[in-house]
Amino acid sequence: MTGVEDFTPESERVMRTLRDQIIDGTRAPGSKLVEREIAQELGVSRLPVRDALRDLASEGLVTPRPRTWAVVREFSASDVADLGEVRSALETLGFRLAAQRRTRAGLDKLRSDLDVELAAAARGDGATARRAAADFHETVTELADNALLSELNETLSSRMRWLLAQHDDFTAVAEEHEDLYRAIEARDVRRVEELAERHLATSESAAAAHQGRPAQV
Repeated sequence: MTGVEDFTPESERVMRTLRDQIIDGTRAPGSKLVEREIAQELGVSRLPVRDALRDLASEGLVTPRPRTWAVVREFSASDVADLGEVRSALETLGFRLAAQRRTRAGLDKLRSDLDVELAAAARGDGATARRAAADFHETVTELADNALLSELNETLSSRMRWLLAQHDDFTAVAEEHEDLYRAIEARDVRRVEELAERHLATSESAAAAHQGRPAQV
């Protein structure tokens, strides 16, 4: 019997691969995404590549171009600022609700995300640390147990993952997540709100430094 992964549509597998490459920075902003070249690289036909590029465009990671190619989106300083403002509003609410509504199963999943992040940061594995950090934030949204918040997060997920990847200090981010985990576990809402505000400020400064621009105050 074949595994579950065998039933994943080719276009979805291509989309996941390209999405990870864009978020990890393997495919640089502004670089061309040519159907024929990607199909040859990934050993698939051009149709699933076309479908994947269309879906990534809808996620806000790709900018379509005429005919059979696209480019990796180049986020402007204004784009990053807009994402930061939306992230601040959604995550402040998400962390607070998570502290109020967390379950044992939810905490176990959050702890698992955090352990992966801490281990990756310790060995200097930036790609894995960033992905685990983004997983941590998405699990917090699950713990918040708010259907509309989850819907909004799903719509913005790829762009938020890209934003969360714009930092290099993996250890500092992981340590702040450790503090947030302990506050959520203790249902200490006031402490969670304080830590979330500090964490958002750290992320903004880190993203600004990563992109070589001044942090907004």
